[in-house]
Amino acid sequence: MSVIFHITRSQQWEQAKQVQSYRGDTLDTEGFIHCSTLPQVLKSANKFFGGQTGLLLLSIDSDKVESEIKYELAAGENYPHIYGPLNVDAVLKVVEFEPGADGKFELPAELTASINEHSPGAGL
Repeated sequence: MSVIFHITRSQQWEQAKQVQSYRGDTLDTEGFIHCSTLPQVLKSANKFFGGQTGLLLLSIDSDKVESEIKYELAAGENYPHIYGPLNVDAVLKVVEFEPGADGKFELPAELTASINEHSPGAGL
């Protein structure tokens, strides 16, 4: 099993659960849903979501994703992109993902140990 991650707003996830499909902010505008490997989560969070609240971090079993996943070069690294809607049953875990007082993100405690157990870019 390979795990990838996606940051979303709480209300978007609640809507997705009702229809069993998640499109995110970028599927319709860019053609894919942006994701990260575990070592990439903080880079993405701090670059694109700094200071924002009401966020969730989705842990996704990439083997269960029905849409195609492509790893593509962005900012010098290969990031996973989901080319189609995300079936919600592929989501393993959802955790609140809030920045600290300084507006910067840190990994949730349950994921912190995992980053040291896996090589960069390998997922879980």
